[in-house]
Amino acid sequence: MEALIAELKVKIIGVLSLLDVTPEDIGDDDRFVGGDLGIDSIDVLELVLMLEKDYGVKIESKEMGMEAFASVRALAGFVGKNRIK
Repeated sequence: MEALIAELKVKIIGVLSLLDVTPEDIGDDDRFVGGDLGIDSIDVLELVLMLEKDYGVKIESKEMGMEAFASVRALAGFVGKNRIK
């Protein structure tokens, strides 16, 4: 799980072009959307596309998205549980 969290942090920074942000700046349990990173609904859409492409994970409802994007740890758990092997 820790390896997946670290991997997701790097991908998040890359996909969203977060300048001056390092993986260490992103807390595993920090609020993801609306938190210190300034991630908004457009950013979430970009991340949803990355999850589908890289992990085969689909977020099919707003409720599922809210659960998945609660924090990086929640996202890693969601990916781990739903990814296509």
